[in-house]
Amino acid sequence: MINPKVIDYIFSSASIQRWNDYPRMVELVELDKQAHKFIIAFFIAKLEKDINFTHLIEAGIFEFLRRIVVTDIRPDVFRKALQKKSKEINSWVIEKLKDSLEPIQNGTFLKKFEEYLTDLNMYKKERFILKAASYLATKWEFSIVYQTSKFLTDIENVKRSVEDEIEDYYELIGVRKIALNKKLSRIIDLSGRLRFQKRWAQTPRIPETSVLGHMLTVALFAYFYSKNIDACDQRLQNNFYTALFHDLPEALTKDIISPVKYSVDELSNIIAEYEIIKIEDDILPFIPDNLKDEFSYLLGLYEDKKKDEFLNKIKYNNKIKIIDNISEYNLDKYNAIDGEALKQCDKLSAFIEASLSISHGIKSKELQSGKKHIYKTLKKIENIDFKQIAKEIDEEFGSTGQTQTILDFD
Repeated sequence: MINPKVIDYIFSSASIQRWNDYPRMVELVELDKQAHKFIIAFFIAKLEKDINFTHLIEAGIFEFLRRIVVTDIRPDVFRKALQKKSKEINSWVIEKLKDSLEPIQNGTFLKKFEEYLTDLNMYKKERFILKAASYLATKWEFSIVYQTSKFLTDIENVKRSVEDEIEDYYELIGVRKIALNKKLSRIIDLSGRLRFQKRWAQTPRIPETSVLGHMLTVALFAYFYSKNIDACDQRLQNNFYTALFHDLPEALTKDIISPVKYSVDELSNIIAEYEIIKIEDDILPFIPDNLKDEFSYLLGLYEDKKKDEFLNKIKYNNKIKIIDNISEYNLDKYNAIDGEALKQCDKLSAFIEASLSISHGIKSKELQSGKKHIYKTLKKIENIDFKQIAKEIDEEFGSTGQTQTILDFD
């Protein structure tokens, strides 16, 4: 499905500082910006016509991977460099990632990645939406940076440059709605705030990852899982976006760690009920009307006042049904969601967060016990063995001898 080298690349973006030549009141990192960009792109694309969402997801992943490699180049310099030296830069990016990407999907992922970097007409509409989303995510960040940088002589020039760029994307309905501070902007703001909520908040960790960044890592795992099981397009898209939004309600309820959530009888049920109330009061009213049903489904709402994004579900003839064997519904018309697999993706991401920190020498008892517990709950779904993936990851990250290997858990 995915290998430790690619995972290491993905999580390295949680250590890539943004706006690091300006004073900031909070830490801004690349992983969070990319997650915010994917969320904004979803809403912009849903207000447009003839958008291929599988292409949108893949283009976003390709852009993300390239950005990780060229992270030392300032965005404005990078854009100018691409205009004059795109062939050379893209060749260098491919060379850096080739060994890591080649094993995925028997080389087809690497081949498509190379094609995307060399053919500017590939996924053209989706590229434009991603550029708009990237701009809006950057503008959101700059509103934070500006508060602590007003004393700098060049900050007004930067502000003017950021504000002027929006005109390049006014043809997109979603951009206009967000720029005019319409209801949709509330959702963009709400999702952006998830970067301030840190995962594993009860223990120090390196790198720190936010709830927002975690949502993207789970979505990326969901994409690779879906490709590996040959999921149809609608199923792949549902899996990716269900994962991308799976913790969105935590912007309203905060991140409640599992040991707390499940240690008190009925507490998890109370939290779930409260989440539904907050979704209905503070999220759905700001979603475009033609998107509310679909978005509710992605958030895990079903039946009457029930929510669980980690159940296998289909939506056929406008009715949601819980399914045991989801593989029997691998057609677009069934609108399937692999909830059980997404739960494994969620756990795998948490396992990696703990493993990475331990490999950096931060090995609190919470991280070690959490890692051990998560490993025991990983399992095989269809032909994907999540426990084996975790074992390979741990062996890769633990090769320095700094961390307890997974073999100690068996």
